[in-house]
Amino acid sequence: MLKKLSWLLLMSVWLTACSQTHETTLDNGLRVIVKEDHRSPVVVSQIWYKVGSHDERQGLTGISHAFEHMMFKGTAKLKPNEFSRIIAENGGRENAFTSYDYTAYFQQLEKSRLPVAFELEADRMQNLTLAEEEFRKEIKVVMEERRLRTEDRPEAIVQEKFMATAYRVHPYQHPIIGWMADLESMTIKDLRDWYRRWYTPGNAILVVTGDVEPKEVFALAKKYFGPVPARPPEKHPGVTEPEQKEERRIRVSVPAEVPYLLMGYHTPVHTSVGRGDVAEWEPYALNVLTGVLDGGRAARFERELVREKKIASSIGTDYSAISRSPSLLVIEGTPANGHTVEEFEQAIRAQIERIKKEPVSSEELTRVKAQVVARNVYSRDSMFYQAMQIGRLAAVGLDWRMLDDYVKKLNAVSADQVQKVARKYLVERNLTVAVLDPLPMAKGQRLKTPRQGDSHVR
Repeated sequence: MLKKLSWLLLMSVWLTACSQTHETTLDNGLRVIVKEDHRSPVVVSQIWYKVGSHDERQGLTGISHAFEHMMFKGTAKLKPNEFSRIIAENGGRENAFTSYDYTAYFQQLEKSRLPVAFELEADRMQNLTLAEEEFRKEIKVVMEERRLRTEDRPEAIVQEKFMATAYRVHPYQHPIIGWMADLESMTIKDLRDWYRRWYTPGNAILVVTGDVEPKEVFALAKKYFGPVPARPPEKHPGVTEPEQKEERRIRVSVPAEVPYLLMGYHTPVHTSVGRGDVAEWEPYALNVLTGVLDGGRAARFERELVREKKIASSIGTDYSAISRSPSLLVIEGTPANGHTVEEFEQAIRAQIERIKKEPVSSEELTRVKAQVVARNVYSRDSMFYQAMQIGRLAAVGLDWRMLDDYVKKLNAVSADQVQKVARKYLVERNLTVAVLDPLPMAKGQRLKTPRQGDSHVR
């Protein structure tokens, strides 16, 4: 009875949260989405531009992230870094991040300071200076970031080469931060062209969550963003990755402390539905499948490969159904002492084959669903993450109202559907494998190898 009441409470929280979301579009094309949350007098403002490394061509990789840095380097009204100073003086915090599919900028403030954030964002949407001197300094910062986050980290090097192998045509093959040669050849003219092409009201989404009234936020948005001239949004390039026909493998030898294995299967996402034979339920089933393999200590990878068989020192999976183009279901990890990468890989493959042959139990399915739903519901304790959920969906071309049906559609996933997506997508011809073979390290050398995220934060 208590479990049933807890489940009903989670669903009630979820549906109530979705019902407090409102949207309008300004005359210049800017979408404004407001989510009420009156628990504390705080507001989060995020502006999402529908441009990321997905939109970069060969020879110009990394420009989305480099431009993100330049958004803080002054306008006709503000000196470099004055944006950040003003937000701090108003008791707030701010930053930005770039991903494959979008670039976003955010502020968190006491609710009466929302006009400050709007005025500053509207200013840099149209009045960015993009001075040559500031660019020369900031591109060096980006290059150093690349050295620290990628070139000095063995796992990151493998991940970069893995993506370049898994994708042959699609821009997802390029690192978000860009290839070093492209950063070295980038010019201020490239960034000015990027600004003109993508930073328009019609290519942006303003998301606000917190202790606000939607009508008041819409009025503020019209006051500050309404005067920004409308320009037709740039047409996003439609690049389709050809179907993979055979397994791909690479080995990378760099100085490192331990070996590392990365396996990835091409998988559909929500934006894939309706293309070819991709059914609406498949991304939900893939989410459940990921939870069966790697959903905490009770999940199969952690329980069987780490604790029981002691083949893995660490192991994890990653799959996101929210992206503009089909993505990857990734499995990564390090074998335990006394076991080879080959043994580790075979143990992972055996787990995948088991799911294909044996349907997951009803108890396991219930546990995974409850865990996934609870994680998403409890994430709503964060105003910032509420805005993130809405912004990500809208930025990749999905309807944020999908959140309304999330619980219902996830709960409808059957053991048979989990088995079907495993059989359909977790197959050898759809697989890319990357292995890190550690070379001896210099005396006293110690490298950190944290997992690389799918975005770069200023």
